This record gives sequence, structure tokens and C-alpha cells, in this order.
Amino acid sequence: MADSNLTAHNDDSASGELRLLMVNSQLRTTGVSDIAVLAAFLAVPRERFASAATPALAYLDRDAPAVGAKDRKLLAARTLGRLLQAAQPKRGERALDVGGGSGYSAALLAALGCDVTALESDAGAVAAAREALANTPEVTVVQGDLGAGGPQGPFDVILINGAFEAFPQSLVDRLAEGGRLVGLDASSGSQRGSLIEKSGASYSEMSLFDAKAEVLPGLDRAPSFAF
Repeated sequence: MADSNLTAHNDDSASGELRLLMVNSQLRTTGVSDIAVLAAFLAVPRERFASAATPALAYLDRDAPAVGAKDRKLLAARTLGRLLQAAQPKRGERALDVGGGSGYSAALLAALGCDVTALESDAGAVAAAREALANTPEVTVVQGDLGAGGPQGPFDVILINGAFEAFPQSLVDRLAEGGRLVGLDASSGSQRGSLIEKSGASYSEMSLFDAKAEVLPGLDRAPSFAF
């Protein structure tokens, strides 16, 4: 059970208060109770990674445009929090952050103790992430095709920061034994949070919760042709 006495890491600034409000009103109210996940959201300033006129706008309960990006958005905190809680990242694990834009989710994974590779195809977002995470040695930012899967891995945790219409086989192939992949499954039209776990040569998939986000490039359904 979450600790009701969690604070914004002795941060008395407006940013700290906004993070605490986000945790209490957007995460806890939607079932995010993992103390480590809540502490990570309290530790990482979302406004550093979101393109917003004021810090307060970065903490609204919705997807937010990523700094430097042409199209990429940061997932709404409640969606991202539930995905991270389902993935159960552990200290010392290797994580692949897919389509995380300017690096917010990669910073959260690093705060959870993971060694993170952030894979992003948007060049502006890549530049912004490298700048924002320059003092976060646990994160390596790589530019590449999201659907191709990027670095070989294996990875214990893969976080897809958006929806996938086609099964992300290239990413699943990069899971370590017992590895977990989370994202929003849009293969049936509606979107649901999804947890894919690898065991041996097989995998299992569990549907988690209703949510909505943009389908990431490279993870969309191939167009069909009518003759």
C-alpha cells in the first residue's frame, strides 16, 4: 500500500507542489499505489520535458507535446503510471524506452533504478532528450525506427509510450527471459493497456485498462489494398 506521507523530496518549489498534486489526483486515484513508482513521479520534473507555456500546463491530466518534437507527445501521467506499475521495473534491470519523446519516461525508469536505452525516431525529441538527460548517465538516447526495435537487448522491461496496432514482434524479440513489455494495444480498434511477458519461446498477453494515446510510427497497421 502506498505511503500517505510521501512528499515531493523536500522540494518546496511550485514544481514540487505540482508533482505532489499530480501524484495524489492523477495516479493514486487510478490505482497506482506502488511506492517506487510514485516516488519516481515525485522526483522527476515533468515540465522539463513537456512543451508548455507554464509549468502548471505540463501537469494537466492529458498527453503533452514533448520538448523539441515535431509530433511526439508525452503520455498522460495516469496512463504512464499504470503502465510502469504493471511492468514492475526493478533496480539493476535493463529497460528499453520506446517513443518517449524528450525523455520523461526514460528519466522515470532511471529513477526506478534501471539502465535505460531510450529509442526515439523524432530528431528534435532526440536532441531535447540528450540535453535534458545529459547528467543522467543511466540513460542512453538512440535515434532509430521504433518498429524495428532498435538495440538488440535483451531487455527486462520495454515501455512503449503510445499505442501499437500491429503486434510489436521486433520488440518482443528483444525481451529477456521473464521480461515484460507494456504499451497500449490498439489492434482491435479500441485501446487497452497491455502487458506482454516472455517465458521461454512463448509469451503471454494480459489486458489491463482502458486508455488512449497516439499510435506510434512503425507500430501502425500496414495499409491494405482493395482491387
